[in-house]
Amino acid sequence: MANIFSLVLVLVTLLTGVIWALDRFRWAQQRIKKATQTLNSERSELSAAQVASQPIWIEMAVSVFPVIGFVLVLRSFIYEPFQIPSGSMMPTLLAGDFIWVEKFAYGIKDPIFRHKLIETGKPKRGDVVVFKYPPQPSLDFIKRVVGLPDDIVRYSENKRLCIQSKGEATCELVKMGDVHENSFTQHGVSLIQAQELFDEVPHQILVNPYAPNQSAQYYPQPGLNEWIVPEGQYFVMGDNRDNSRDSRFWGFVPEANLVGKAVGIWTSFEFNDQGYGFLPSWVPVSVRFHRIGGID
Repeated sequence: MANIFSLVLVLVTLLTGVIWALDRFRWAQQRIKKATQTLNSERSELSAAQVASQPIWIEMAVSVFPVIGFVLVLRSFIYEPFQIPSGSMMPTLLAGDFIWVEKFAYGIKDPIFRHKLIETGKPKRGDVVVFKYPPQPSLDFIKRVVGLPDDIVRYSENKRLCIQSKGEATCELVKMGDVHENSFTQHGVSLIQAQELFDEVPHQILVNPYAPNQSAQYYPQPGLNEWIVPEGQYFVMGDNRDNSRDSRFWGFVPEANLVGKAVGIWTSFEFNDQGYGFLPSWVPVSVRFHRIGGID
């Protein structure tokens, strides 16, 4: 859907831009010239500019072009809004959060074929990224980068994440901090909240104490909980570890699939998930102002 919207946006911008250019540099002069000849023959006191008004379809295209051109540049190269649809990134992001994604964080790409035009940076361990879901690139996913190229990622049976980086046989890049219960629940079960540190930068994760490790479903070999990240690819995981289908289950994210870095929450809605009254579940019932701000 996002790719179709990008294509339509580009086509509409090109069409209105061509009409704007033709009217500015050709059609307008032709109308004025024709109107001048008419006025001279009729001896009217009206000016040629008044008589040579734009047809309604040209006027609409000329009016729309600057606006839609600005939207195209903003959405394709600078920032794009996304809605969080699920709880796989709790507690960092909640369903109903609307976020800004920095499109130029990992390279400036053309909006249709997504070929990289300018290199601007690489993902860092701990970045929250939006990317094209590798098994189905028409879908956009959001997860946290935990493994960089050449890293060895291990997720033990007791749900502890370890990273071996640059040949260092250590798990010190990821440290588990304080663990405590909190208000987050999943299917009626209170989740455990813990703190992880990537290069001394903290973020929060959630673990279901009653859910077994799902290593029997891990990719590429069921039961194997160790992955070597290939060059040019990344290993991503959701912060809600027992409610996230991520690289553990379907593999790595190629660099070409990266859309951008999630940098902030611009608004957040509480939806009618509990079915209050006769309102459908997708209707927002309140705004969570306290969630507006940056993303850790």
